[in-house]
Amino acid sequence: MKTPRILIVEDQREVSRLLRSALETLEHHLEVVEIPSGEEAILYSSRHPIDLLVADYRLPGMTGVELMRKVRTKHPEVKIILITGQTDPKIRKEIAEAGADGFFLKPVVIADFLDAVERLLGLVETMLPPEPIAVPNGNNRRLPDLLVGLRQELGATAVLLLDDSGHVLARAGDLPNLAEETLLLSALLAIHSAGQKISRWLEQTSLSSWLVFDGGAYDLVFTPVEENHALIVVGEKIADEKTILETVRIVSDFRRSVGESLIKVSRPSPDAGRPAYQEPRTTPLEVVEQNLRELEPLFQGKKKFKTDELNRFWEQAADEHRALTSPDVLSYDQARQLGLVPADDDNV
Repeated sequence: MKTPRILIVEDQREVSRLLRSALETLEHHLEVVEIPSGEEAILYSSRHPIDLLVADYRLPGMTGVELMRKVRTKHPEVKIILITGQTDPKIRKEIAEAGADGFFLKPVVIADFLDAVERLLGLVETMLPPEPIAVPNGNNRRLPDLLVGLRQELGATAVLLLDDSGHVLARAGDLPNLAEETLLLSALLAIHSAGQKISRWLEQTSLSSWLVFDGGAYDLVFTPVEENHALIVVGEKIADEKTILETVRIVSDFRRSVGESLIKVSRPSPDAGRPAYQEPRTTPLEVVEQNLRELEPLFQGKKKFKTDELNRFWEQAADEHRALTSPDVLSYDQARQLGLVPADDDNV
């Protein structure tokens, strides 16, 4: 039996190496070739036989579907597996109609990938028919998986999902300088709050502001997912003039999927108890500004308080915030009122 030849076409080196390493764990003798671009893959396939083509959907200069069609003109019987980090149902439909034999979303489940490779190359006996390529449902993907897919698609260093309190709900990768992460997130949160106000002033139906930093050691892209969450993407050259439009397009696709997942996670079960009224959520900056507005008359001296008003205020505050005590323990004043304190104790 001849050795099956597998051609991996992937411009992200780490993904290509991962797939190759996984294939090398199979108990079969395989020849695996890695190529970073569609043009090189076409040239290679014109000179060598190929049994299986594993290609990313998004390649420099062409799509994986276009590459698949060109390779099949030379090798009609070649099996095709396409991989992508994009969740757009139109892409899945395009791949299914083009006649791909398999399709995987990033991050690729390696066990399923290896099973598909063995089945397509006839290395294992099975009576099961090939699984159809169905339209993906973004709600079925976990948030960490979505962030890993976005990181792989962009070749980013880190992708973080924040809530409006600055807490990291999910992440893929780490920021270059972990020591300054808190400071960075606080600054971005302040910008997010300002962006919300501008969006309301513009009467936007949904938040669509973008914040882009480029030209440094790392580029950063920040955008709201919806009112109470935001995405941060950090990586090398993800926001320069050549890549920013593609980055925005990819992040926009993932932003919709992340938003759908957040809605599903936050949706209560039918039998779960729920208060009849919920206070509207506010950001930390809005709370601070509200407090400052309430205290502003006092600072500016526009309102004068009488002594008895101040005394009533402090008495009320003390009652509201009085520390709880054990019902089995008497205070010193209570003990003295009950006559439990020695008579000479008053002279201590």
